[in-house]
Amino acid sequence: MESYQEIRILPNLEFDTELLMAALFAKLHRALGQHAAGKIGVSFPHYARKPGDVIRLHSTAAALNAFSQTSWLKGLNDYVDISEIRNVPAGAKHCCFSRVQVKSSAERLRRRSVKKGWLSEAEALERIPDSKSQTTALPFIKVKSLSTGEAFRLFIRRGALQVDPAGGEFGAYGLSAVATVPWF
Repeated sequence: MESYQEIRILPNLEFDTELLMAALFAKLHRALGQHAAGKIGVSFPHYARKPGDVIRLHSTAAALNAFSQTSWLKGLNDYVDISEIRNVPAGAKHCCFSRVQVKSSAERLRRRSVKKGWLSEAEALERIPDSKSQTTALPFIKVKSLSTGEAFRLFIRRGALQVDPAGGEFGAYGLSAVATVPWF
């Protein structure tokens, strides 16, 4: 992970940053799955209550260059600014950006259990109380599943800072619970 490239969402009067980030992340997800499976990690330099308006792609210079040649940003070029591929600054720390799946609604869990045939409606009401609902304040990006067409929130957690990098594979969202990316 010696190189990175930043993609910044430009201010726009027609579309808000969250909508453009969702569109950018959807294109990135598809492109990572097709062209760079496991090789490119992402980070969000303005990560706070929201992911922010910048995505950093991390990998080798060769992998980032090959990825940029795929024209995966077609249709969003007017809404983003893409930096040159740069070297990671010396002394950068490292951290993981991972997906967190929250089992948010007890009612949804009950419906799913009944639909899958795991429980009857009465059993679901008894075994899955409202207290099973979970919430999180983690930043998220709204995405739409390519397989089911359903919209959902992809919650993102930034892990603790580490001095040394940890290797591993990145998923089709560019996230990993074990592999780190430079943080600076």
